[in-house]
Amino acid sequence: MYKPKDSSLSPRFCGVRTFMRLEQVKTTENVDFVVMGVPFDTAASNRTGQRSAPQHIRNFSVLLKPYNPDVDINIFDHCSGVDYGDVDVIPGNIHRTYDKMVSEIYPILEKGIIPIIMGGDHSISLGNLRAFYKAYGPIALVHFDSHGDTWDNYYGEKYMHGTPFRRAVEEGLIDVEHSIQVGMRGSLYSPADLQDARDLGFEVITMKEIRQIGMNEVLERIHRRVEDKKVFVSYDIDFVDPAFAPGTGTPEVGGPTSFEALEYVRGLKGLDTVGFDLVEVLPSYDPGEITAALASSIIFEMITQVAVKKEAEISAVLERNLPR
Repeated sequence: MYKPKDSSLSPRFCGVRTFMRLEQVKTTENVDFVVMGVPFDTAASNRTGQRSAPQHIRNFSVLLKPYNPDVDINIFDHCSGVDYGDVDVIPGNIHRTYDKMVSEIYPILEKGIIPIIMGGDHSISLGNLRAFYKAYGPIALVHFDSHGDTWDNYYGEKYMHGTPFRRAVEEGLIDVEHSIQVGMRGSLYSPADLQDARDLGFEVITMKEIRQIGMNEVLERIHRRVEDKKVFVSYDIDFVDPAFAPGTGTPEVGGPTSFEALEYVRGLKGLDTVGFDLVEVLPSYDPGEITAALASSIIFEMITQVAVKKEAEISAVLERNLPR
């Protein structure tokens, strides 16, 4: 069983930085989840530096503790996890980077382990989805973002951080009838920028609609859309209002608070989530590590969901084995 160092016995400033002070071990034995980084930012269209995000998030995450009071669960009573390190990306070559991602992530999925992946810009999600398709076939997508990332191209380039989900649909990686995008807002070039995602088959809930119907209804719509399908969750930090997450490349005002950002992850309880990425954290625009604090907490909530799922699976097995 792998679990974090106890910071009541070992000061947080001691040792090599890993996520939540987990052991840095590249193993698929005796683990339920792995945290890993994909420090690639060559496909960003505005500010760059997302390659430094995995370590930036790790640096702050040493403050995290194993018990989640909002869910009332001690994570490591129910599951085991490690910091798997980073994929050795190829700066400037997105296609070779995608190949490396698939070769690193697929063996993890083969063992039924849940990878929790820190970007990097949002282009990495296409590499993630290729690995998941290889393991599971087309998969449902829950996408939290202020942008749909379904453009056809940037500057004539097909593989950028604003195009991964169009490419994923074209490649047949996503079960689009069970996929949903949440949080879209901000200025656009034309109505087609938002309509494109719907034309591809996604359900889309804009931020304005979220404020009209409320978070509970949004979460119900997510669950209705996904049903019992295996799901990959992609979380762009710019989903959150820049007042709470300033460290990102393309911020959009009018988004959720940090509390709401965490509640959306908690609200995924009951979905068959098999993977997660958090992308677009930009350390150079993150005063006081505000964004790192939120990003590490979002990942903590996702790890919590792994523990909740594991606890439910064990309880179901025990119940089936009870004498009738």
